[in-house]
Amino acid sequence: MTGIFDAHFHVFPADVPMPGNAGHVPPPYEVAEYQETAAALGLSGGAIVAGSVQGGDPRPLLRAAAALGPRYVVVAQAEAGMDEAAMAALAAAGVRGLRYSLYRGQWPDPFTVAGHAARAAACGLHAEIYADAAMLAPAVTALAALPALAIDHLGMTEAGLPVVLDLAAAGARVKATGFGRVQLDVARALERIAARAPHALMFATDLPSVRAARPFSPADIALLRAVLGEALAGPALSGTAEAFYRVG
Repeated sequence: MTGIFDAHFHVFPADVPMPGNAGHVPPPYEVAEYQETAAALGLSGGAIVAGSVQGGDPRPLLRAAAALGPRYVVVAQAEAGMDEAAMAALAAAGVRGLRYSLYRGQWPDPFTVAGHAARAAACGLHAEIYADAAMLAPAVTALAALPALAIDHLGMTEAGLPVVLDLAAAGARVKATGFGRVQLDVARALERIAARAPHALMFATDLPSVRAARPFSPADIALLRAVLGEALAGPALSGTAEAFYRVG
């Protein structure tokens, strides 16, 4: 293992204006701040994910990934007006996937997401969904048909866990992150997901933990190790995400 792969974090450069979301604009969070934490935790790669507060321009995130190094990649914000040419251009620039936020109200329903994500997949971009996973239940079949899908923050709620389990069994990856923002029993959720799909989980810090009731703590890594055991924690901390994000 080359170190822990952080499958979900944000960077908010001070020199890039943000539109915000629901009136919230977070303080800057720079590459240098992230690097300090990454060094202390043994993080050696990761996915910079577009936050709901940032808008659709991926260029600041691509610059941040370049500054962090070759094992860092970008997930851009999905926008309804994207055509195939725009999607292909993102993939050519090194963007790995698109994030669809139903939790923050940026997408109306999971069927619209599934249709858009299917077009994006044909252009080389996987889908990542931020939602109370219970909302995804009507579209499980359509979402499970996507060639690559990740569910953010364990699906957020206890009510959504059965949907997460079904999607994980169908091949989706599930981000073991945001433990301080979810409304579920984290240890039990990790245990159930691993039992249903042993290599579905991908650890992440969710730094800087914007709007979370509790920010990320190194104890979150210890919890994952304790619940999964080393045989499953190893892939969750590195290999599964490296393969998903196509990082060597």
